[in-house]
Order: sequence, then C-alpha cells, then structure tokens
Amino acid sequence: MSTDRFLSVLHFADTAFPTGGYAHSLGLESYCQAGLVADRAGLSAFLEAHLEGAAGPCDATAMVAALRASAAGDLDRCAELDAMLEAMKPVRELREASRQMGRQTLRVAAALTGDARLGSALEAVTRGEAPGHHAVAFGMVGGVSGWEAREAARAFLYSGVSLLVGAALRLLRMGQLEGQQVLWALQPRIARLADEAAARGPEDIWSFTPGIDVQGMRHVGLEMRLFRS
Repeated sequence: MSTDRFLSVLHFADTAFPTGGYAHSLGLESYCQAGLVADRAGLSAFLEAHLEGAAGPCDATAMVAALRASAAGDLDRCAELDAMLEAMKPVRELREASRQMGRQTLRVAAALTGDARLGSALEAVTRGEAPGHHAVAFGMVGGVSGWEAREAARAFLYSGVSLLVGAALRLLRMGQLEGQQVLWALQPRIARLADEAAARGPEDIWSFTPGIDVQGMRHVGLEMRLFRS
C-alpha cells in the first residue's frame, strides 16, 4: 500500500474522525450497569464476543465486499449490502448507531474526495432511500481510495474496538494503561478476523451475539445513560 493510501486509511479509521462513534457503547453501558462487566477481564470478554460474533463475520465482511464493489463501480451491490445489514441488526439502538456513523462517514468522505460514487450514496441516504450503514460507507471510501482489503479490515476492526475501550474508560474504574493493555492483547484476534473477512464473500456474512443484543435492547430503559446505545 502506498504512503498516501496508508495515510487515508489512518484518516478514516482515526477515533477522532467525526462519525459520532464516541457517543455509542453498543450495549456495553448496559453490561456495566448490570454488573456483568466490571473490570478489565469483563471488558476483554465483551470485546471478544463483539469481534467474534458481529464485527468480524458481519460488519468487516460487509465492509470488504463494499470496498470491492465500490472499486468496480457496482453501486447496486453496495446498496444490496446496505439492505442486508439493515435486516441483520435487530436492535434499534445498535442499528441506528451504525446508520448514524455511516451517514457521517459518507458526508465527510464525499466532501473530501469529491467522488461521484460517494456523493450518489450520500444522496440516497439523505433521501431515505438507503440506510447507509457504517461498514458499507467505510468500504465504499476504501474502494474509491484504493485500499487493500486486509489492511482496511484491520483498520475498521481496530477503530471500532478502540472506541469501545474509550467508552469503558468512562464507565469503569479502569485506567488508561489497562485500556491499552486490552487493546494490545486483542491485536492477534483483530488480525485473524480481518484476514477471515477479506477471504469471505458477501454470501458468508453472519452474526450471532444474543447477549449483546439483549443488553442493547435493555439500554433504552436505563434510568441514567452516558451513551446513546
């Protein structure tokens, strides 16, 4: 990957990129309030379940498929992937989080690149004709930017986990060093899941996180909340 392409991956995977991801815990807040995640070990278990059951086999796989479709100019395929993710995210708050982050990614990417494919996708989302899930939006950016699938999948998964560790630091009595240790220990898992996502086709997308889904549904009923999901 050229230096310019590598820098563009870092740009869009940066946790400071304005997707609004910092406002979401994806069910982690419910786990913490229920006492099911209370320390570093519990956080690691939550992140492993998230990665193995959803982020890797579902979102990262869809992201790679969207990257390849976008690079080939197949916007219809990207729309099909977007609709598939809409159907596979049963929890309203988690579904809306993905849509919000995707919409923001398309908005910024279209402005930065001026690419017609991204502009067309943003218009469809704005008109309510497409949900605009984050994985598809990120993959479309990768397709127009010439990212390699494996590196894009690594960046996508790492960025998502890093945001969740940041959420955990606000929810738990855990310091920055412990958060970094959790992220460091997850690197081999992220690399493996990224490789698997790059090797899959869109027909192999799947997700199974019943515990996270239940806590995600309970989140809306919490009396006090720091996060939107």
